Amino acid sequence: MSDSFKVLESVLRPLSYWYNQDNIEEVAINNAGTIWLRLRGKRAYPWVMYKDEKLTKAYLTDLLYIVANTYELPFDPVAGSPVVYATIPGDHRFSAIAGKNIMYDENDLTGGIALTIRVHSDDVAFGLQDYGIKQGEKLHKINPLKNIKDPDDPYERLLLSIKRGDHILVSGATSTGKTTFLNNLLKILDIHKRIVTIEDTRELIVPHPNRAHIVLSRTEQTNEFDYAKVIDLVVRFTPDAIIGGEISTQNAGAIWELMGSGHDNCLATIHAESSEAAYEAFMDRILHTYPTADRNKTIQEMHRRLRVIQINREGNLRAVTEIT
Repeated sequence: MSDSFKVLESVLRPLSYWYNQDNIEEVAINNAGTIWLRLRGKRAYPWVMYKDEKLTKAYLTDLLYIVANTYELPFDPVAGSPVVYATIPGDHRFSAIAGKNIMYDENDLTGGIALTIRVHSDDVAFGLQDYGIKQGEKLHKINPLKNIKDPDDPYERLLLSIKRGDHILVSGATSTGKTTFLNNLLKILDIHKRIVTIEDTRELIVPHPNRAHIVLSRTEQTNEFDYAKVIDLVVRFTPDAIIGGEISTQNAGAIWELMGSGHDNCLATIHAESSEAAYEAFMDRILHTYPTADRNKTIQEMHRRLRVIQINREGNLRAVTEIT
């Protein structure tokens, strides 16, 4: 083993204490001093949180530089790449980001840090039965709510949509309260979910403690982080729900791609005056980065995959007028 890998293993010890424990599928750090463990097996709430004073911001930042140097990877949160991807000793998959593109709370205004480690396992005892495949039995339904027909009552339809993991676009004209409404929808999401948000300015208020906020400023971006790299990072961070800010020409393609990546509860807002106009506007913005996309086919897919909540305003009255 080379000296650089010996150094890396030594530096990793405060983290390896956690990911080398039994039945750990993944570890996640969203802010210094706190670690989340994703447990293997059938558990109602797979993520559990622990405090660890050894996991300081200084330690985590140094770790990212050491991982990058060990594998000769570019890492420069200010002017280059703010992300580090590597396979660390033990064949564990390491994904991390540092700098102004990642936040947890107001303490990260000058730059945050977040990472995940997907734990490699050679446990051959983890077999087909652990995936619900048994001879003579039907396949297991992970989310039976998806088979429930939409109720006629709009209120019940909205609650069911949130609980079963539908993708939702909150649509409305200027000053209709789209972001405020979206923030209220977040309160309905299961508090045990892991949430990742994607915004150009921090506006979303996420009550969930297991969260990370990705920020890609339209005006202050100085490094090489872009929406293509956002997609890679979000998928590696394994969120239970992805929350976007307002759909723009820059982020529309990325948000739409993430809506098709197998995640539940992708939510965002868009400026439009009706539900049908929302689908059209979403498509218009996608075409800025995916000019060869089939417009009619994509809009049809949006109707199938994406629920629109339309908000309209008359004077001081703001009201939901459509739930598609």
